[in-house]
Amino acid sequence: MEFSILAIRIIFLSQTTIGILGNVSLMFYYLVLYYREHILKPIDLILVHLMTANAMIILSLGVPHTMAAFGLMQFLNDFGCRLVIYIQTVGRSVSIGTTCLLSVFQVITIRPREFCWKDHKVKAENYIGCFIFLLWGFYMLTNFIFFVYPFIKHSSKNMTRKRDFGYCSIVGGDKINDSLYTALLVFPEVVFSVCIALSSSSMIVILYRHKKRVQHIRSSHGYSRTSPESRATQNILVLVSAFLAFYSLSSILRGCIALLHNHNWWLVNITPLTSLCFPSFGPFILMNRCSIVYRLTLIWIRNKNNLIF
Repeated sequence: MEFSILAIRIIFLSQTTIGILGNVSLMFYYLVLYYREHILKPIDLILVHLMTANAMIILSLGVPHTMAAFGLMQFLNDFGCRLVIYIQTVGRSVSIGTTCLLSVFQVITIRPREFCWKDHKVKAENYIGCFIFLLWGFYMLTNFIFFVYPFIKHSSKNMTRKRDFGYCSIVGGDKINDSLYTALLVFPEVVFSVCIALSSSSMIVILYRHKKRVQHIRSSHGYSRTSPESRATQNILVLVSAFLAFYSLSSILRGCIALLHNHNWWLVNITPLTSLCFPSFGPFILMNRCSIVYRLTLIWIRNKNNLIF
């Protein structure tokens, strides 16, 4: 068991550190890009908010669990515990929503340039900021209801068993609270996940047809380079696939914790680890090393030349 505890400590610390560095680095890249060009593309704007939601998950989930793994147990009171869970839930929900928005927008972008799809693309670009604002507002408001509800019903006798997270513990909610949570949070997340799966499948079909269509042109000219659009779409496809895999496993484990009364030590520790996988490693899927380093270097050179001349 001592080896298991040591392994959990190392994994939590490594995952949290890597996740913070990855998300902060990617956000810094987009800040530099915005400072240089004074505008962000719709996909870049979505990715900035996705990285922000991922950073919220890591700070509110990875950091407390890492501290608990190193022996600092029950260091948060009831209010602090519920506040941390509120930040976790908002970050998780926004991460799912922005990933769905990213996947759907990419499908609209790479569709054949027909007249009707061109209009949809223009409309989507114009309303991306509005969609993201509504996403943040909806989840911050609905999760705030679940944050305040236990304090309103503090004297109620319908509260269920105590939930222990290691770094803190809270008293569970009643049937009304659980029903509202399912209706307002779980159901939209399931719908978003289905949309992500459908849009990912659509991207695969579009890329396959595009590859077959231009295959004879490439073979006749001896040209085998992939277009920038295809590379970007493939990167997003990998990101979405990783999201679906990690999110599905995390949801199953979270469901097991919610249903089981006796929690196994491995189940309690593996569940947050799987929940941290996508926020921690997602930025590195997006980091095309050559393009990001090249663009940052190019921006630095241009700024230096402007100062000289």
